[in-house]
Amino acid sequence: MEENCVFCKIVKGEIPSTKIYEDEDVLAFEDIEPIAPVHVLVIPKKHLDSLLELEDKELESKLLSAVKKVAKIKGIDERGFRVITNIGEEGGQAVKHLHIHVIGGRKLPTRFPNE
Repeated sequence: MEENCVFCKIVKGEIPSTKIYEDEDVLAFEDIEPIAPVHVLVIPKKHLDSLLELEDKELESKLLSAVKKVAKIKGIDERGFRVITNIGEEGGQAVKHLHIHVIGGRKLPTRFPNE
């Protein structure tokens, strides 16, 4: 755990969250700034800065399994949804703790806007 990491604080229960799924290695909770009706973050409880640090194949499998479980729990597994992980500043990563966005609940745009 990283002392100043907001997601580590959520894992430790120091910051409240709306939990959607939890097991011994993974936590999934509602994003506090959702961009769609369903916007859940899936994180490893162990601190990793980003996907680039994930070398544990078992944890990788558990994270992807949690993504599927969250989609089923939220009722978007058959309708469709988007899975995103941002890496680094240019990739849009706001919190330096590996997190996977599960986004859905409405028709999502097929392209990112050109800026």
